[in-house]
Amino acid sequence: MEPLANKIRPETLDDFVGQDEIVGKEKPLRKAIEDRHLFSFILWGPPGVGKTTLARIYANALDARFYELSAVSASKDDIRRIVDDMNLLDQRQKVLFLDEIHRFNKAQQDFLLPSVESGKLILIGATTENPSFEVNSALLSRCRVFVLKSLSEDEIKKILKRTKIKIPKDALDWLANLANGDARIAITALENAKRMYGSVTISNLKSAFEQVFIRFDKKGDEHYDTISAFIKSMRSGDADAAIYYLARMVEGGEDPKFIARRMVIFASEDIGLAQPTALVVANEVFRAVETIGMPEAGINLAHGVAYLALAAKDRSSHDAYFAAIEDVKRYGNLPVPMKIRNAPTKLMKELGQGKDYKKYDKESFLPEKLKGKEYLKRKKPNV
Repeated sequence: MEPLANKIRPETLDDFVGQDEIVGKEKPLRKAIEDRHLFSFILWGPPGVGKTTLARIYANALDARFYELSAVSASKDDIRRIVDDMNLLDQRQKVLFLDEIHRFNKAQQDFLLPSVESGKLILIGATTENPSFEVNSALLSRCRVFVLKSLSEDEIKKILKRTKIKIPKDALDWLANLANGDARIAITALENAKRMYGSVTISNLKSAFEQVFIRFDKKGDEHYDTISAFIKSMRSGDADAAIYYLARMVEGGEDPKFIARRMVIFASEDIGLAQPTALVVANEVFRAVETIGMPEAGINLAHGVAYLALAAKDRSSHDAYFAAIEDVKRYGNLPVPMKIRNAPTKLMKELGQGKDYKKYDKESFLPEKLKGKEYLKRKKPNV
């Protein structure tokens, strides 16, 4: 029986929900689809946010021959068959949607390159991992990358209402929250609750929701529920829980470099100035994973996880950075104060650039419009 998620999958952008940053009015992917622009691209984002749907909408707009593979199980022979598929009665452009493209090794990605470069194949890769790390630079340079975000609760609700399944407001709110931005999980849980119990309530959804997560764990393709628990356990200082979720990911086949990268991010995002050595430790764990490899590097990961979980936490540098970004977006490039401008020539000095600058001056060096602004609430790091 065809899954409900497939039955209600939108076929045009007019019915697509979410990702306004790339498919909203006058946004890049929408314009590419509307203009039938031929190019390869990669969709990077968490599960259940519309990557497969966007690939199909793009192929439909081109009236292309659409092929769909998962890099988890596909081989070079599968790619070769698609490239060599010469149907004299169908000369339309070939579009290959390769899900989980980060699962392809270097040799497999290299095999794709000539067909993408020549235009024989339009490639649409989908990945939950940062393509800068997981996609070969040669292939990545020939693809545009679009970043997709988790769906909001309101967007999840809008999608669930399209199922035509009757769902009380309290159950709808509960499911939209627990789906954590993943429309596929929400739809599947709703479908299971309706099929198993005949009606949808919060209690029925809880049972159905547990079954959905069990199935995803068995597939081994989606670990975002576990990585979320892993990060939150370290954030709260629960080293036992963090090590448990680490073991669960490792045993489930998660890429250890993926785990180590999350630890490097965590060291600056959540620990930051409270214990600056955390970033050094996290980077060394990442290096150990690269140089030693599994299974021995699991010990290095556990060492690092315990250290990060027990470390003091301080998000002030993280918060300061994003607060500054907001002002950059709001005000643009505000004039740099004259006294701290570069003055390598006599003319620049005559114009006042660099004048009266003193080392260790306590005066604010922010642009005039931002004088007195404090981004970093904490001024003295622990050393």
